[in-house]
Amino acid sequence: MRGDNINLSFGVNEIFKDANFLINDNDKVGIVGFNGAGKSTLFHVILGDVKLDSGKIFIPKNKSIGYLPQEVDFKQNMSVLDYLQEARPIKKLEDDIVKLYEKVAISLEKEQDKLLKEIAKKQDLLEYYDCYNADNILFEIISNMKIDYELLDLKMSDLSGGQKSKIAFAHLLYSKANILLLDEPTNHLDVDTRDYITNYLKNYKGTILVISHDIDFLNEIVSKIMYIDKVNKKIDMYNGNYDDYLKKSELLKENKERLIDKQEREQEKLRNIVLQYSNSSGKRKRMAQSREKLLNKKMQENIVRDREYKSLHIKIKPARDGSKIPLKVNNINFGYDKLLIKNLSFVINNRERFLIVGENGVGKTTLLKLLVNILNVQSGSISYGNKTDIAYYAQEQELLDLNKNVLENVDSPEYSEKELRTMLGSFLFFGDDVFKKVKVLSPGEKARLSLLKIMLKKANLLLLDEPTNHLDPETQKIIGKNFADYEGTIILVSHNKSFVNQIGIDRMLILPSGKITNYSEELLDYYYQVNNQ
Repeated sequence: MRGDNINLSFGVNEIFKDANFLINDNDKVGIVGFNGAGKSTLFHVILGDVKLDSGKIFIPKNKSIGYLPQEVDFKQNMSVLDYLQEARPIKKLEDDIVKLYEKVAISLEKEQDKLLKEIAKKQDLLEYYDCYNADNILFEIISNMKIDYELLDLKMSDLSGGQKSKIAFAHLLYSKANILLLDEPTNHLDVDTRDYITNYLKNYKGTILVISHDIDFLNEIVSKIMYIDKVNKKIDMYNGNYDDYLKKSELLKENKERLIDKQEREQEKLRNIVLQYSNSSGKRKRMAQSREKLLNKKMQENIVRDREYKSLHIKIKPARDGSKIPLKVNNINFGYDKLLIKNLSFVINNRERFLIVGENGVGKTTLLKLLVNILNVQSGSISYGNKTDIAYYAQEQELLDLNKNVLENVDSPEYSEKELRTMLGSFLFFGDDVFKKVKVLSPGEKARLSLLKIMLKKANLLLLDEPTNHLDPETQKIIGKNFADYEGTIILVSHNKSFVNQIGIDRMLILPSGKITNYSEELLDYYYQVNNQ
């Protein structure tokens, strides 16, 4: 795969400017860059969903592409098993072959040759998809990814975020594509599944392009890094894993800075000679003229410092101190076909850091939605202290209005437009960015916008559902520091161990048992692995 002088803009927002890259067969490439740099957009260009303004991406015609998006949009009425089997079009190929043989039976000899060639192509594809062993292959993937067999009859729309991620990944692995495009593939995944996928991708015979903020995952998988520069709109390629890229990019910056320092000293020396002797005569004047020519030449060849990309600035602060007991949960029950949360009780203390863990699908997100009254308990009660102000960060950003622009999503009578635009700038929405429809934002940009909405509420009780998903490592550290210093109460669901440790957890609630225990890192590791989160 190769990109030659690619250019792409969305209105005044320039994404790529004469960018180039080369990826060889079987390369495993990590794609990194700040949120909104164009990482996911590049995938959509490769898939043909977005057309370049100019330039071209060359992909061999015989290569099939499998794509795992950050935000999976499932067909609402399709069962999990039907969705998984759809990854290999075996049934369609078999039906096509039957129809072609029927045509052969009634066609002239000249037409028959053409039809028989078409049949041979489809039979080759059936062989490629290992049609006789395909079911065994699929159920081996299901078993290795620890997908509960009870899920197979459910509708895709009924799954939790973590379950959707698992099923979408299983679908991709089963598809047997030549090129895999993976956009934040480890979001929501439990430890065991992540380990299986890591090993699978290490041994994968094909090309992998992966966008991920999971540094450990990148270091284990990739042999090249593609850096998309949000400031300069270029693409740089580095050999090695993510740690190698950091070392090499830092070394390049240091070498460039040394060259710029040397360049500035030389130019200053030439400039002084020109100023000193420009009004002289004879040899000194000629020397000044020659140095001026040399100075002009060097200035045309100037090495320019890269513009630094700005970091997010966030300060979440409650408007008032919360109640001594901000939240009580008393013997609540909730479920759909069967009880998901059963006889659950707990009390939250002011300024506590409370972590919820459990397997994918046991009700972590459901519990948060019950606590903020998005869902109603079937029995039992949830009560709040009289000074409790709540803000909720939704895992799938569903509280954002996709059809409104950025500014409209944070509009509040408590703030002037000037104040809102200043705060949006602190969250890296500059100039006309505030007029973008939320539906065109990258998942990372949506995450930043959701964080700003929380900050504007000045709440003293935060309910956070996977707040680090889609955010680059630098931004994760910034918000982790902010939540660690936050003078209020936090109830958290997160798969991000370093973030959990950074904000300082006091107690853990383990679902579905409802057991509450004091926090320890060793205990967290145990439940992440044994309970698969």
